[in-house]
Amino acid sequence: MAATNSVSDTATDTIAAISTPPGRGGIGIVRLSGPQAAAIAAQLVRAHQPFEHAHARLADVVDMNEAAGATQEAAGAMNEAAGAVQGAEDADNPHTDFRIIDEALVTYFGAPNSYTAEDLVEIAAHGSPVVLELLLRRSLELGARLAEPGEFTQRAFLAGRLDLTQAEAVRDLIDAQTLTQARQAASQMGGALSHRAAPAKQLLVELIALLEAGIDFAEDDIDVTPQAEIARRIGEITPPLTALEVSFARGRIVHDGLTLAIVGRPNVGKSSLFNRLVERDRAIVTASPGTTRDLVTERISLGGIPIELVDTAGFRDGARELLEEAEQLGILRSDEALADAALVLIVLDATQPLSDEDERLLAAVEGRPAIVALNKSDLVEHKLVAGEKEPLSKTSPALAGLTALPTSALTGEGIAALRERILSLATGGGAAEPGMLTNLRQHQAVATALSALADAAKANGDAIPHEMILLDLYRALWALDSLTGQTTSDDILDLIFRTMCIGK
Repeated sequence: MAATNSVSDTATDTIAAISTPPGRGGIGIVRLSGPQAAAIAAQLVRAHQPFEHAHARLADVVDMNEAAGATQEAAGAMNEAAGAVQGAEDADNPHTDFRIIDEALVTYFGAPNSYTAEDLVEIAAHGSPVVLELLLRRSLELGARLAEPGEFTQRAFLAGRLDLTQAEAVRDLIDAQTLTQARQAASQMGGALSHRAAPAKQLLVELIALLEAGIDFAEDDIDVTPQAEIARRIGEITPPLTALEVSFARGRIVHDGLTLAIVGRPNVGKSSLFNRLVERDRAIVTASPGTTRDLVTERISLGGIPIELVDTAGFRDGARELLEEAEQLGILRSDEALADAALVLIVLDATQPLSDEDERLLAAVEGRPAIVALNKSDLVEHKLVAGEKEPLSKTSPALAGLTALPTSALTGEGIAALRERILSLATGGGAAEPGMLTNLRQHQAVATALSALADAAKANGDAIPHEMILLDLYRALWALDSLTGQTTSDDILDLIFRTMCIGK
């Protein structure tokens, strides 16, 4: 259920704002919402037809002639009677003195059948900042107030048009950087998360109603709910909420993305692999070791997951204090990137045996999501023929427990497999599902509900009075309310009387 508050209880003024991004564009939109929205819009434009709900009307954007207005005011002072006549004519035709500066499409939505459940008008003019500022300024002069950030969506929430998760999805859709993020946000806007949590919440409300009835009508031949029945019902509520909580691992990544640090010794091909993954020459690549002195970052999308790649300075064997200051600082930032990254890609030279620095990097990622790229794999056969030192392979004992993929930044060999492995690690191998938790607030709400249910189950097992069990159950309900909307005492009372033959 959505929140039941009405906008009319808290918002009686009319708000206005430019609803398109700053700057020039083909189209710009000024939006008004509130009881005076239509009346103000009628003074901003000259519509070719009367406003009608959910119909777009062609209109002229008018600029009132201030000079002529001043002349009329002076003439009115000189001849009060003539001024009164002119005023009456202007009242009949408020656009007697205007200049047309643009054309627009004006769409009117009457309350309560609008986004905000109020009268709402959208004026779509050409995207000139001058025109949009004129429309907004005139709106404010005519009695509207400048909207606060997110206030249109806030009014929609207060009117019960959206629940909190849907309101958050509006912001997420605007901020989406990948198609997967946009699809996820659109699903949430359609109520996917609320719908997924609703069955568990309904079971919880039914259990609360059952216990409340047992307490309120204990003297009227209503049986007290057995301990086993309470345990069974709590057992039915918990699994779907547990599955919902687990969805946060993937939902958070879809929503926020993650960072992958590319680390390794100098001249192993980190920057070349970085460029291959980015699919353009973003990092400078030379044959000289130590070209990269600072972090180079770029955001890509793999399977719709935003991933920020970080190309780092090479880690050198030996004492760092012997290196020049710039390279020392670069390696220090590489250490920080290695520590902060959600995923790590260690690049090794497949033509060379492991060095001490390689082994240090492998030890540093133990227990963390990491991939090893055995780069320059196209040169391995040549090295073997030449009888040089035994090169690395993905079966080397030092790589045990890590995914090692032969790659060649030069030829592109293994890059597709590397992308697939990065995506698999990023998502945990899980598939997308509707109604995932995508932010910390949502996750905390479900985690709180599960904790409260666990407390209720323990209290029930300890034969604690039902009044105390209800405290835990209500705590779980309040947590779920933040996802699906408020449950009122009337909802519970209605369920008691509708589902039980009390007859008293």
